[in-house]
Parts: sequence; structure tokens; C-alpha cells
Amino acid sequence: MRLSGVPSVLAVAALLAALGPSLAGAAQAAAAARPRVKPKAPAIVVAPGTEAVVQTAKGSFTIRLLPESAPWHTALFVKTAKAGGYDGTTFHRIIAGGMIQGGDPLSKDPAKSALYGSGGLDILKAELSDRPFVRGTVAAVRKPSNLDSAGTQFFICLRDQPSLKGKYTIFGEVALGMDVVDQISLTPADGEKARERVEMKVVVHEPQPAPAP
Repeated sequence: MRLSGVPSVLAVAALLAALGPSLAGAAQAAAAARPRVKPKAPAIVVAPGTEAVVQTAKGSFTIRLLPESAPWHTALFVKTAKAGGYDGTTFHRIIAGGMIQGGDPLSKDPAKSALYGSGGLDILKAELSDRPFVRGTVAAVRKPSNLDSAGTQFFICLRDQPSLKGKYTIFGEVALGMDVVDQISLTPADGEKARERVEMKVVVHEPQPAPAP
């Protein structure tokens, strides 16, 4: 028995099938009619040529930032560095011959070593590019399950890693001191967890404006 005023399942299905194309077309037309909104620029605009010197007990190396490829990531990096957010953090993850990882604010506290790798994330959406993952590439760490979960943590490739292209945001490249990065990668580790602290201090160097004519 069917209650009065309630269409059968078959009738509803037929109605939806008939309306489907027109509804889809209307939705597409509405989407096309919406004005395109440009994404907001980051609060800090990083000038091309900006570099960051990473100082450690094993030596210093220089990262050339790439704001043209990742304006939001470079802005967060510069903002964090200028605020001293990287100072005292450590390269907590080591993959021999593969990469070194650091920048977790939790790594300032040796008592929180069990949490290293979980801090400073879920801040930025991905800014993927066609840049290849070659030796010296500096890219943003993210959660494995979420492309848009990057933050202050970063990793540096010790060798070419083409399989990472399109999966992580590249925001810099090591311009000087790759031998120091190699030395950091030799830090003893239990699995991938560094057994020794290699703390960093990051100093940003911005390009000087051209003199007025």
C-alpha cells in the first residue's frame, strides 16, 4: 500500500533522471557566472633574492628563498625566522643519503622529543610548482594524509628525488654550504630520529634596494 501524496521510488528516480542534465547545466552556469576572486597576498611579501643563513654547531649554510614559486611559504618562513621561531629548534629527523628535517617549534624543548615532527603544521595550503626535487631543494613538511597541512617545518634533499614532485611545496634551495647539510645528515639516529641535537639559528638577509639614480 502507498500513502496518498507520496510518489513511488520509481517515480522519483524517473523524475531525477529527467531533471539531472538541466540541474547540472544550471549549476555549471551559476559557477561560471560567479566572479573570480584572487587569493589574498601574504602579509609579508618576500623580495626575490632574499636568503636565510642557517647557523649550526656543524657550520652554516645559506637557503635562497623562492617567493615567485611559493609566496605564502616563504612569507611564513621569513616571519618565523625574524621572530626567532627557528632559533633553538633542531634537525630532529635524519634519513641518511635522503634528507634532513627540522623547524618544529616543539623541538626547542628536549623533554618533548616524543612529539618532535608534530608541531608547527596545519598553517598553509600547498603551493605546488614544476620545480624538480634535486639535491639542495628545500621543501615544506606536511602531514601524510593532507596536502594542505604545511607550516614551519622543512626538509632538505640530499639527492635528487623526482618522486616527490607535485606532492610537496618547494620554497627554497641551498645556495651555499651543502657540505654542512651533508655533515648534519651524518648525525647518529635511531631509525630516522636524531640521537643528538643539532640546533639552528636562522638569520634572514634581504636584498638591498637599488640606489636612486
